Amino acid sequence: MKLLYITNGINGAGGLERVLSVKASYLAEQYNYGVTILSLNNNDSNPFYQFSNKINFVSIKVQGNVLNYIKYYTKGLQEQVDAIQPDIVCVCDDGLKAFFIPQFLRTKAPIIYERHVSKEIEMTENSHSFKKNIVKLKWFLMRLLAPSFSKFIVLTKGNVQEWKALKNVHIIPNPLSFFPNQSSRLQNKKVIAVGKQGYQKGYDRLLNAWKLVHEKQPDWELEIYGTIKEEYKLQELAYELGIGNVVHFYPPEKDIQTKYLDASIYVMSSRFEGFGMVLIEAMACGLPCISFDCPHGPADVISNNEDGFLVDNGDCRQLAEAIITLIEDEASRVKMGRNAKENVKRFMTALVVQEWDILFKMLKK
Repeated sequence: MKLLYITNGINGAGGLERVLSVKASYLAEQYNYGVTILSLNNNDSNPFYQFSNKINFVSIKVQGNVLNYIKYYTKGLQEQVDAIQPDIVCVCDDGLKAFFIPQFLRTKAPIIYERHVSKEIEMTENSHSFKKNIVKLKWFLMRLLAPSFSKFIVLTKGNVQEWKALKNVHIIPNPLSFFPNQSSRLQNKKVIAVGKQGYQKGYDRLLNAWKLVHEKQPDWELEIYGTIKEEYKLQELAYELGIGNVVHFYPPEKDIQTKYLDASIYVMSSRFEGFGMVLIEAMACGLPCISFDCPHGPADVISNNEDGFLVDNGDCRQLAEAIITLIEDEASRVKMGRNAKENVKRFMTALVVQEWDILFKMLKK
């Protein structure tokens, strides 16, 4: 079976790129799918994650003003689909333009949409009324166009609520990127967080919580890995809070598994999520996880008080108290880490990709 993924690019260090590398490679290697990944403007030339060498990569050029961009985009996609003749088309693009693909693409192949983020990603804390109206218009168009897809895939039960009017919605979670034989010893005085800096990841909230942690446990350190964006002034905030010497910011790390294994607790401070790929990666390394119970994802991954803690979204004191609890109670830390390693097995690549294989074959009947 020939499978075409349409995306903006695969050279970023985000969750979408990570997931695509895992499942596309597994489908090519283990199921012998003929997989092609289509990117824009050669954004496949230097992928951050490793892809199977059995995958074919193509790119189309898009440029110019809105009208020219649309012309290049629609023409380029059609030419590639005509050349590849895929049996299934999967759209991995969280932008509005992706929702129009079934409207213009001439193909008999089923077209599947994969939603990797929450709708909340369009909003920021200081969104003015004009932007809020633009976002509401985008959401309206998305709801109007989403039924055109053969299937509309979301990652969690919470995501279903964002698209509850759809009849074609279906849940398939993200697969694990790795599952090492070893686990963290949970003895190093390190807490880790992973994800690019920005409003969504809520590192400003994490730093405010860490100030409280530092007051009780000054020997512990916080390591944050992800694309560094100076405009958020997080390093400056850390020093203002008096924790600049124990909070460390690092760029994206390809071998992030080793960093999880070197830490003792994982913390997620996001305002919203599509899933929380980093949570299952950390759990695979035997880390207990603490997260705000934000929409949507953490509640689908963490079993509260069993393999980690879910705290009220935005309550920095609760977040700090949960971190302090696991720092001070080694027995609970070890027990939860062991439970995390076991509970996360439901996201093993073989199990998740099997769901995709079943879906593809069902659509092709």
